[in-house]
Amino acid sequence: MRKTSGSTTMALAGLLVVLAGCSEVGITGRKQLNFVPTSMVTSMSIQQYSQLISQSKLSTDAKATAMVKKVGERIVQAVGEYTKTRGDKDPFAGYQWEFNVIEDPQVNAFAMPGGKVAVYTGILPVAQSEAGLAAVIGHEIAHVYAEHGGERLSQGLLAQGLGTALDVALQKQPEQTRSLFMSAYGLGSQVGVLLPFSRVQETEADRLGTIFMAMAGYDPHEAVGLWERMAAASKGQARPPEFLSTHPAETTRIKKLQEEFVPEAMEYGRKAAASERSLPTAQSKPPSTGQSIFPPAIK
Repeated sequence: MRKTSGSTTMALAGLLVVLAGCSEVGITGRKQLNFVPTSMVTSMSIQQYSQLISQSKLSTDAKATAMVKKVGERIVQAVGEYTKTRGDKDPFAGYQWEFNVIEDPQVNAFAMPGGKVAVYTGILPVAQSEAGLAAVIGHEIAHVYAEHGGERLSQGLLAQGLGTALDVALQKQPEQTRSLFMSAYGLGSQVGVLLPFSRVQETEADRLGTIFMAMAGYDPHEAVGLWERMAAASKGQARPPEFLSTHPAETTRIKKLQEEFVPEAMEYGRKAAASERSLPTAQSKPPSTGQSIFPPAIK
């Protein structure tokens, strides 16, 4: 009997990890590699988020904080409605959502598994309105829905030769693995050649986020305005805002939004609105924000 070499065994093990870790992103149908346990990722997310919040200065602007929470909850509800119509399991089951506004000039925002969301005050003037904020939060929650962080973490573990299991990686190389986790979720500097999210994932989050904001009652055309303002905010800067660091070129993104994603999102929005109107009065939901689709600018 021929003996199997160590390199062959490693290759076979890697192939098994790849095959076992393939999943599909809802709506887009893209196949992705994700073999990290959801429970461990959620636990790490909660720990890191708690640490970040404890070390940050939270905004005392009650109006802005309430708006972020309101928009976030509507986006989460929209995702739930979408998955329900498809007969899919709730991707956010068991999540305890938190929406915090951090007093910081960074033009940035993020969302993590477990329902942990942060919006930096620096992005509020760029968002300008409730609908603009919905484009931001919709995009970030879309990353969580599509499990982009777990996908990046899986790729990073393989690249570092740690493709066996997340708990093993944490035992063998705890600091390196935690840094990889932070980077995978956009909370730290890049590790090696990996960036927080690839451009494929960013484009996917644009598409999903626009659909979710439309289903939540917000005009998806506002996403175009957001990215136009984001592009303007980055001009003349040596380093673009953190929110744009790995995103597609502004012109490419805006074109895709105008020609593909916004029209698609409008259809989802119309269907969601029609579904609400068809509900019996006793079962109907509170009025959709679509009734005031262009809220006043954030002061």
